[in-house]
Amino acid sequence: MEQAKFQVQDILPVALTIVVAGIGLAYGLNVLGDVKSDMTVNSSEANATQDTITAVAKFPSKLGLIVTVIVAAILIGILVRYLMVR
Repeated sequence: MEQAKFQVQDILPVALTIVVAGIGLAYGLNVLGDVKSDMTVNSSEANATQDTITAVAKFPSKLGLIVTVIVAAILIGILVRYLMVR
């Protein structure tokens, strides 16, 4: 079984992915807000859209935790690889 080989360079693609995801979420929430404003108040469509906005809006608050876990996994992988080689 081959071991995963982590490098510090692995952090940049992860960071770019997180930035793109954040931008996509921001624009997606903006579009959902515009769509909801065009609907009849308290209709099932407006309520469903509001529920979607509420659910999707929770994800960006978790991006910091996700980044921390990814960076920690990469650093632990580098340390394990370094210590196993010695």
